[in-house]
Amino acid sequence: MTNFLVKRPWTGRIGALLGIMIMALSLRPAVSVVPPLLGELRGELGFDAGSTGLLAMLPPLMFAIFGLLTPMLIRRFGLEKALVAAVVLAVAGQLGRAATDQVWPFLALTAVIMAGYGIGNVVLPPLVKKYFPDRVGIVTAGYVTLLSVGTAISPQLAVPVAGASSWRVSIGMWASLSLLVLLPWITQFLRDRREKHDAGTLAGQEAHQGGRGLGSQEPVARLRPWRSPVAWGLAIFLAGNSAQTYVYFTWLPPYLSGQGVDPATAGSALAYFAILGLPVSLLVPLWVPRLKNPIVAIGVFACFWLAGHLGLYLSPLDGTWLWVTFAGLGQGTFATALLMVNLRSRTTHGSAVLSGFSQGIGYAGAGIAPLFFGSIHDATGSWSLSFAMLGVCLLVMLVGAVLINPKRYIEDSAEGPLVPAAGHAAAVKEEWRTGSE
Repeated sequence: MTNFLVKRPWTGRIGALLGIMIMALSLRPAVSVVPPLLGELRGELGFDAGSTGLLAMLPPLMFAIFGLLTPMLIRRFGLEKALVAAVVLAVAGQLGRAATDQVWPFLALTAVIMAGYGIGNVVLPPLVKKYFPDRVGIVTAGYVTLLSVGTAISPQLAVPVAGASSWRVSIGMWASLSLLVLLPWITQFLRDRREKHDAGTLAGQEAHQGGRGLGSQEPVARLRPWRSPVAWGLAIFLAGNSAQTYVYFTWLPPYLSGQGVDPATAGSALAYFAILGLPVSLLVPLWVPRLKNPIVAIGVFACFWLAGHLGLYLSPLDGTWLWVTFAGLGQGTFATALLMVNLRSRTTHGSAVLSGFSQGIGYAGAGIAPLFFGSIHDATGSWSLSFAMLGVCLLVMLVGAVLINPKRYIEDSAEGPLVPAAGHAAAVKEEWRTGSE
């Protein structure tokens, strides 16, 4: 189905472009701003080891739950309304969390924030597919880069802002960035409504004149991601990738400190690891679509991951920065996963289903990795089996890479039309609601 959004010039998509980019920038600050402030939060709110562990598990847990739920929200309300719901949850959660004075309300409101971000994670790839099917690579490069910027900038500002004001201001100020997402989307929504009206008028004229019109286009197919090798492959790939990333974000500073690295240096190593996501985030969407076999790029990034794991295990004090560099460059696999959502779907609807399924299953699998990494060390008194677990995660990621390498699509698993072909008006409504092409 040809969506006339494809034919729209750049000037007709500026609101969508700004909305996608600001949304990407806002998705991670509220996650990464808390760890640098945990020392202060322990004293004021009463965080202990258990509640701190639960806090670390909330992002992947909520991302998984709402990754699976969001495609239903998109089908029911549309991409743009699902995005608005994500923003409302994120803003309400951040403002409430900044005002609370007890640990359990803090955790509950963090869960609300992560629910909003879980929806936002899923809607971004299909929004790119809907508004920029002719520029998927470059727009994906922009928003994945801003995801990395948001991840890196908030922990850098967390302590200075808290010192100048309070921890409440430091964690609450990012709500304004989330709220800012709505402004360009309001503009885009009004423009889209005008174009929908014009398209409907044109379709009526064509039907009156004996033409096909907009309403005779193909209906949206019912997709079954549970039966799709592409969907399972991307979910497995994302699980293996995100497991490694979450382990590094959770354990890199304490691991290095335990090996004798100065705590400040260990913290800087984590910031450096996060920053290295920027160049690969720019590179991947511009490079991978040119490859006949994306697994070639994935293999390169997997080698970086492997070098980082081995170096940090075998020689954490000698060559620390080199090993962190290798692991940081391995993060190109995350940008690849987000890109493959659109490279392995033909339609906006397919992109939404694939995004939700792969992120839901993937984050569910990845969320337990940091817990196992630490508990294995506590049980054995050694880091050997913990790093062996990272090797298993790497192998899992490569299994997923093999499944998503062939050029096939989630729409190949379609069971049949969602609406009958004769239902022209319903098909047009579904097209605009899901953004299917």
